[in-house]
Amino acid sequence: MPRKFIRKYVPSATEVRRNRLVAMFGTLLHHPNLWHLNRDSVAGAVAIGLFSGLVPGPLQMLTALVLAVPLHRNLPVALLMTLYTNPFTIVPLYLLAYGYGSLLLGGGEDRAHIVPFEMDWGNLFDSMGRLFDWTVALGAPLAVGLVALGLTLAALGYLAVQFGWRAYVMLAWRARAKKRRRR
Repeated sequence: MPRKFIRKYVPSATEVRRNRLVAMFGTLLHHPNLWHLNRDSVAGAVAIGLFSGLVPGPLQMLTALVLAVPLHRNLPVALLMTLYTNPFTIVPLYLLAYGYGSLLLGGGEDRAHIVPFEMDWGNLFDSMGRLFDWTVALGAPLAVGLVALGLTLAALGYLAVQFGWRAYVMLAWRARAKKRRRR
């Protein structure tokens, strides 16, 4: 992947370490892979972010942080990747996870048709409560489906970054070799 493009949007490690909230963690956030942009660190971070994005509630970034630090994967990328879930995408993703969980658990015929949750933007607080109730009503198929979908997305994201990064590097090598031959 183009490092210059990614570096444009990711703060440097020294900038982050200067923050007073980060400083209280001491040397825990000093491992180089937490900030370096290399293929393995970014691929792992994408996988962590995609998995963590399906964690219910406002715990997605905390989950990404808790997984990225001990696994030494790029922290900013892991945190940014959790943002694929938002008020517009969470309901379709949860319905997909429910279907995936029902498929894995079997016996989905006895469950009634699930009506998708509709957000009432005029009353956001009540809508969040109804979203929680709707999520709990989906039960075991949703729980199994969220884990399975998270693992599937993480594996696909990891492989996509690995292959994409490798393809980009190979194309860059070929372009440089072609340029050298012209001289």
